[in-house]
Amino acid sequence: MKNTRLVFIPGPGMGHIVSTVEFAKLLITHDHRFSVTLFVIKPPDATNVDAYIHSLTSSPNFPKRLQLIHLPTDESQSAPTETAQLIQKSIPHVKQAASDLVQESHSNPDSPRLAAFVVDMFCTDMIDVANDLGVPAVVFYTSGAACLGLMLHLQPLREQGIVDMTSPDFKDSGRELNVPVFSNPVPANVLPGFLLEKEWEGFVDKYVKGLRKAKGIILNTFEELESQAVHSLSEGDTRIYAVGPILSAKDDEKGQQGSDIIGWLDDQPESSVLFLCFGSMGYFGEDQLAEIARALENSGVRFLWSLRKPPPEALRSPTDYSDPAEVLPEGFLDRTASIGKVIGWAPQAQVLAHKAVGGFVSHCGWNSILESVYFGVPIATWPLYAEQQPNAFELVRELKMGVEISLDYWMDLRKGSNWGVISGEKIEKGIKEVMERESETRKKVKLMSELSRKALTKGGSSYSHLSRFIDDVMNNSM
Repeated sequence: MKNTRLVFIPGPGMGHIVSTVEFAKLLITHDHRFSVTLFVIKPPDATNVDAYIHSLTSSPNFPKRLQLIHLPTDESQSAPTETAQLIQKSIPHVKQAASDLVQESHSNPDSPRLAAFVVDMFCTDMIDVANDLGVPAVVFYTSGAACLGLMLHLQPLREQGIVDMTSPDFKDSGRELNVPVFSNPVPANVLPGFLLEKEWEGFVDKYVKGLRKAKGIILNTFEELESQAVHSLSEGDTRIYAVGPILSAKDDEKGQQGSDIIGWLDDQPESSVLFLCFGSMGYFGEDQLAEIARALENSGVRFLWSLRKPPPEALRSPTDYSDPAEVLPEGFLDRTASIGKVIGWAPQAQVLAHKAVGGFVSHCGWNSILESVYFGVPIATWPLYAEQQPNAFELVRELKMGVEISLDYWMDLRKGSNWGVISGEKIEKGIKEVMERESETRKKVKLMSELSRKALTKGGSSYSHLSRFIDDVMNNSM
C-alpha cells in the first residue's frame, strides 16, 4: 500500500508557520505511513521566516518525511498590509504545486498518494483548490476552542440582524451574550475588536464561512483545558480534533542573548520571578511604561521584563531598545537592579520552563496561554489585540486559572495606538495576586500542567483525537 501524503498550508506569519511545522512533526512521528509537504507562503520582507526555515532544514533532526516547498513571492508587495492579498495571489501557485504532486503520484508507484489538505485558519480559500483536486480539506485552527465557538455562534447572529455588535454603544452597553462554548455569559466588552467594528464585517463573514467549508477542524487545545468548548463544538456538523498542546520550538534563534537571560534566572530563588512579555506585536507608550515600572517597584517582586520599542510604522513588529533607561522613570533601573532585569526579545518558552519563574503577565495570545499551562505558570491577564480579550475572559472567569489586570484592554495595530492607561495600583494588585505561593489559581494551573502532558501520551485525550484524525484520513471518512 502506498504511503499517504498530506499538504499543509500555513498562514504567512512566523507564528503560523512554526505551529504548523510542529503539528506536521507530531503527525509524522505518530504514524510512519504519513509524509507531509508544506507549502510556504512567505511575505517578501520576512527574513525571520528565512532564518527559521534554514535553521529547521539544516538540523540533523529534520524529519525525512517533511518536505518544504517555497511558493513564488511577489517581491513588490508590502507584507504588513497585504496578507489577505498575499494568500489570494498564492492560490494559482498552490493549485499548480498540488497538481504536480497528484501527477507524480499517478506516474510514480513509489510516490505517496495525496489524501488531504490541512490549511491554516486564514487560508480557507485553499479549500476550493482541494475540492477541485477531489481531496478533503481540514483547517488547522491555532487559537482555542472557545474562540472558534464564539466566532461560529456570533457571526450568523450578526448576519441575521439578531445582534448588532458594530453599533457605537454596544461594547460599553453592559450586555452579556449566552454562547454555547462558555458556561458564563460573555460581556460585550471582551469580544474581539474585529467583531465590534463595521469595517471588519466583510472579513468576519468570509472568515467564518470559510471555516464552515472544512471537513474538519484541528484545534491546538486539549479536552481537559477546554472541556465545555470542545464538547459543544463536537456536537456540531464539523469533525473536531483537539490535538494540543502543540508548543513552538524556535526559541534557540538568539543563542547568546537567551543564554544571558537563562543565566540570570539560574541565580534566582524558585518561583520568585514575575515574567512580563506581550507577544511579537505588543508594546506600550511611555505613560503606560511608567505605571508598569511603578507597580513593579512598589510590589517588590523579582521580575524579568521584556520591553519592546514601538515600530516606526503601524503593523510592523516592535524592536529592542538600545537603552531602556530612555523610556523608563529616572533611576528605576538602578533602584531595582538587585531584583529585576529589563530585556528586549525573550525566549519565552525557555523562560516559562525555568523553575525560578512563578508568574506571567501576558497579552493572552493562545500560544502563550498553552505554554504557561504546560509549564505550570499562572497568568495575570493583559490582552492587547486579535482574540486575546475573550482568551483572557476564559482564563479568569471560565477556567479560574488566571488573575485579572485587564480583560478588555485594546491595542489598535493599524494605528499603532493603545486604549487608555492602566494604573500602577491595578497592575500591582494583579502582580501580587499572581505571585501568591499557595493560591487556588496556582494549584489549578499546576494540575492542568500535569493533565496537558498526559493528554499527549498514549491513551491521552489529544493522542486519541490525533489517532481518530489519522483513521479518518486513511479511511476517506471525512
